[in-house]
Amino acid sequence: MSTVTASQIEEVLRTALQPESLEVIDDTADHKGHPGTGGADSGTHFTVKVRARCFTGQTHVQRHRLVYDALRDLIPQGVHALVIKAEPV
Repeated sequence: MSTVTASQIEEVLRTALQPESLEVIDDTADHKGHPGTGGADSGTHFTVKVRARCFTGQTHVQRHRLVYDALRDLIPQGVHALVIKAEPV
């Protein structure tokens, strides 16, 4: 299993969503020893805070779906948990 980085997630989301603001935090170290980390120090647990115009008029679930759709190629590479805070501009 390869490792995903916060910068990879950020790059994909910037391209797909054209956000006004975006912060990607690797929370893996906070979950050390929990199932899903595989003993990794990074690359399995992330928080994404994103504000984008494309979220305007979208429900909470629709906004999350847009984020997951954008990350569909990265998630199988080892992302175990993703906290999404997606807000319209």
